[in-house]
Amino acid sequence: MDFTTSMKITSSGLSVQRQRMDAIASNLANIETTRTPEGGPYRKKEVVITALPMENEFGQALRSELGEHLKQVNVTEVIEDQSEPKLVYDPDHPDANQDGYVAMPNINLMDETVNMINASRAFEANISAASAAKAMAQRAIDLGR
Repeated sequence: MDFTTSMKITSSGLSVQRQRMDAIASNLANIETTRTPEGGPYRKKEVVITALPMENEFGQALRSELGEHLKQVNVTEVIEDQSEPKLVYDPDHPDANQDGYVAMPNINLMDETVNMINASRAFEANISAASAAKAMAQRAIDLGR
């Protein structure tokens, strides 16, 4: 794999993980939001990630050697969780219904924290891969001198 291909794959991974962290941060920031412009409580955001084949000249030549294994990732969409909001009894809340229940976002703090740690570690792994590719390219240049 050449330097530019490895950097394209790594940069696509960095971009996807950053978008995952953005969605998770939005979920955490709105964990108590009971009112949105669309009406009702905030809906949890989920990032849909898709593996796409590399589309470049080197990738096409390499595909015959690697088959369809050489992929980069991309965020295809950000979807909203369509599950029912959780009802919390709080009759003093301004958004409480007649029975005293408030519709709260269906966001679990622990799940979001684990997802954030996972995205952060994946981001770090992509940075390490980029650093390794850069070091190998630099070493190849040094050998050519």
